Amino acid sequence: MELNSKKYLVILQARMSSSRLPGKVMAEINKMPMIYWQVKRIQESKLYGGVCVAISEDASDDVLFNFLVSHGIEVVRGPLENVIERFRIVIDGHTQENFIRITGDCPLVMPRLIDQMIEQFDEQKCDYMSNSMVPTFPDGLDVEIFTRQAFTRLLEFRLTSQEIEHVTLGFYGRQGKFSISNFESSLDGSNLRWTVDYLEDLTFVRTIYAHFLGREIEFNLNDVLEFCASHPEIRNEIEANRRNEALNKAIQEHN
Repeated sequence: MELNSKKYLVILQARMSSSRLPGKVMAEINKMPMIYWQVKRIQESKLYGGVCVAISEDASDDVLFNFLVSHGIEVVRGPLENVIERFRIVIDGHTQENFIRITGDCPLVMPRLIDQMIEQFDEQKCDYMSNSMVPTFPDGLDVEIFTRQAFTRLLEFRLTSQEIEHVTLGFYGRQGKFSISNFESSLDGSNLRWTVDYLEDLTFVRTIYAHFLGREIEFNLNDVLEFCASHPEIRNEIEANRRNEALNKAIQEHN
């Protein structure tokens, strides 16, 4: 099967102007920017049909754009604040029928998890699937899948500013309008924080990558869990209960 004929496109949402840790997506890990390793790990998925990085047209993202292009990584630019419009531009420019949203603060993204969710999404035939509505995976392994048809219907609603910024909030905020599914782990890892929003997060992720030097795109979920279990002194100093701070604030405002 040709890559372009596969049904799932990963849209990796990224920007340089993060309010908590500006420029984090270009922060160096094992001598390469964080986003480089994230893209390479996504590309280890067996079932995905490509990855496109959705960044803004703002000048702050020029350095990110230039890096991605220089490494042959597909990138599309759109409005800085209107994130859902960025997604619309990407979706309109591709033929896939299903789309996977991953954010640029998840450098420990697990390709096998992407594949497992694709398999279940195909079986359930739902509009939207997430593994974080009821979190059971470590914070930083968030994956969301939705259909082109569902996204097109979402755009027909009068979206709030929070839904425009957080893209998929409109799906699970309207569960009576869309069929929703939550993908859960057999082991609860929701007490673990593997995302990158603060310098402490970046320090933790750098430690993980340093341990897997030379295997940056190969290590899996169990590898990280086993490494952390055998080195209890290595942990993120930020509490896991701060998961999705910006999104949770948006949900509260939305409700």
